[in-house]
Amino acid sequence: MTGPESLDRAGRDPLWAQLARDLRRRLAAGEFEDRFPSENDCVAEYGVSRHTVREALRHLDADGLLVRHRGSRTTISRTEFEQPLHAMYSLAVSLRSQGAVERSKVLAIGEMPADHHGDELGIARGMPLTYLERLRFADEEPLAIMRSWLPVEVGGALLERDLESGSLYDLLAEKLQLRVTGGWERMWPVNPTAKERQMLHLPKDEAALMVHRLAMAGDRPVEWRETIIRGDRYSFRAEWAAEGSPG
Repeated sequence: MTGPESLDRAGRDPLWAQLARDLRRRLAAGEFEDRFPSENDCVAEYGVSRHTVREALRHLDADGLLVRHRGSRTTISRTEFEQPLHAMYSLAVSLRSQGAVERSKVLAIGEMPADHHGDELGIARGMPLTYLERLRFADEEPLAIMRSWLPVEVGGALLERDLESGSLYDLLAEKLQLRVTGGWERMWPVNPTAKERQMLHLPKDEAALMVHRLAMAGDRPVEWRETIIRGDRYSFRAEWAAEGSPG
């Protein structure tokens, strides 16, 4: 069923909660693909006060389903790219699989003395490692800043290579026969610096995600990576099976 459902004015739940629940139902049904109703639309459709509408929309906004703008305009919160987390993944492959054109702009590459970034790689501080910084694009829009630290015997193979597109791990497999077989990631929301926000074209009120990754080739650490990715355009989805179930 699409369209608004009647609210129970004698019910236990306040009207704003009933309204929020019905708007969730309609959102899940894909009813608002073209346009989310304005405050005035909701007042007219549900026969409630503007205060009730605003309270319902405030809760949907807090849950990340809507984005409130100045005035009464409201839009649906949509991330354009989604990454499942059931296995090792490549941003380049992920973007291409979702129909986007991916490319990179190399901001820095070369050797530098290891500091704390080399700790996860087992590289003593002061010893050389390879540093690579890239701005990643999807359909010509900046999406992520990736900063990678690699042992020089691994990263040296990248110094004279074309890094403008494609997967870093595919290049390592091709040039060094070095295959990334596992690792781990940790992610959390961050407020980027003013420079990072400008580089990413990230709107003022939007957060980003920080992703730390350690990539392994067997039991050998081969890359420590710190990625800042736009939270308004990219999301992660964890997948799992019930305990004892296949998969």
